[in-house]
Amino acid sequence: MKTCPTSHLILSFLFISTFLFPLTHAAGGKWQLLVKSVGISAMHMQLLHNDRVVMFDRTDFGKSNLPLPNGVCRNNPNDTALKVDCTAHSAEYDVASNKIRPLFVYSDVWCSSGSVNPSGSLVQTGGFNDGERRVRVFDPCPTCDWKEIEFGLVNRRWYATNHILPDGRQIIIGGRREFNFEFYPKSGGSMNAHSLPFLVETSDGSAIENNLYPFVFLNLDGNLFIFANNRAILYDYVAGKIVKTYPTIPGGDPRSYPSTGSAVLLPLKTSKGQAVAAEVLVCGGAPKGSYVKAKGGTFVPALKTCARIKINDPNPQWVVENMPLARVMGDMTLLANGDVLIINGAGSGTAGWELGRNPVLNPVVYKPDNAVGSRFEQQNPSTIPRMYHSTAVLLRDGIVLVGGSNPHIRYEFTNVLFPTELALEAFSPNYLDSQFESIRPSIYSPQSQVTVGYGQMLAVRFSITGRIQLNSVSVTIVSPSFTTHSFSMNQRLVVLASENVRAVGTLKFEVQVTTPASGNLAPSGYYLVYVVHQQIPSEGIWVKIQ
Repeated sequence: MKTCPTSHLILSFLFISTFLFPLTHAAGGKWQLLVKSVGISAMHMQLLHNDRVVMFDRTDFGKSNLPLPNGVCRNNPNDTALKVDCTAHSAEYDVASNKIRPLFVYSDVWCSSGSVNPSGSLVQTGGFNDGERRVRVFDPCPTCDWKEIEFGLVNRRWYATNHILPDGRQIIIGGRREFNFEFYPKSGGSMNAHSLPFLVETSDGSAIENNLYPFVFLNLDGNLFIFANNRAILYDYVAGKIVKTYPTIPGGDPRSYPSTGSAVLLPLKTSKGQAVAAEVLVCGGAPKGSYVKAKGGTFVPALKTCARIKINDPNPQWVVENMPLARVMGDMTLLANGDVLIINGAGSGTAGWELGRNPVLNPVVYKPDNAVGSRFEQQNPSTIPRMYHSTAVLLRDGIVLVGGSNPHIRYEFTNVLFPTELALEAFSPNYLDSQFESIRPSIYSPQSQVTVGYGQMLAVRFSITGRIQLNSVSVTIVSPSFTTHSFSMNQRLVVLASENVRAVGTLKFEVQVTTPASGNLAPSGYYLVYVVHQQIPSEGIWVKIQ
């Protein structure tokens, strides 16, 4: 295959990207390079309640750039790339120190899924080859490492989706050629999987699929909203039946892997612990036929549309909006103030090895409470293309951590369009600008790591150096996500409406809110809690809900 110097290729594609997507007024946002190389490509990321981010790629990439410590090597005769490997394929990033700690993962975690359990441990499931039926557990402690359960799953789970449930279990849905779901941990040791015909119905055939990594959200009634390809159902996983079938997204184009769009459950607004509505937003993806065309060398422009639906309406309908920039393989991250950040991805092509083109360097902020036509704000661009296998997660300080990008079957750093990316960046949304310091809340009570119950009154005390608007104070709680392949599993933001805001001292205030009424609204576990004043969030604290 003919190659040309990487620098020329990157400049060419940056020029093409700018030509195809002319810049509009950027609302702001700042970029900072945190770590030039973490040694691995952050294909999967999860923030834990010790403010450390666990990340991993795949064991069969070959050698990474992160050595295992103390001469440790992984001896795995089943590995398809390297039987003896003395480098790490997982790492822990300490946000406070900006340091990386290599982690040891034995079996292949490629294209896997996960959830954080109620005790705060990351439970990761599946992968490829010898990892496809494994469960791996990572406990958040300074010296902890991965623990593996060889046959923790009934079926192979590769490109599956997980969601934490109100009872503390996680449900694992789908995966390549797996049209079923199962639970972990297993109830009474039962090793059963349950058929889900919807996954058969939404497949475009084994060569294309377009229904992997389905978008799954826990609804307010305890049922699951499951979106695959271009349509969705509301599913009662206890009774094993479809409760509601939603219309196909207008246009009918696929939004699931490999025609990869993204989706979020929009902020759930509560009154005295009860939510009043639930809406899902699906953005980007690739037109029908794009994957086959990309495999043949033709890269179709990505979708520019988002579709939004009120999932509990008697007659729910999709409302379509246009993004400023077309995007495939984008990530959608809920910000601390309830806005949605759309970041990473490409302007044409699809997910898959070497199948994306025209990196989209500008994030976009979506403001769900604005009127239609004024919801999108384009942000300042990164200089690093984040293509296939990129990730983004919200941190406690409101910054978004951005990593990953490796569209190659191995680590490739030269003579390719988009080299394997090992750098970590921070994107600071506009709400972190210094101009807002005087109205930014600072929480001083309760202390981080406090435990609260359901349906309880919670008093949060905070200070503000400037003038406060008492009617513009709320509290948000955010469940950090397991992010991979453009979908943030378990991501959830609940807005706790202020029931009383009062002064308790000079420049000190207290807001009283009611915690979520049940696990249907907020499954038990660790949440980031923010006080938001005039759309400017405080730094978060960790609160455990149980």
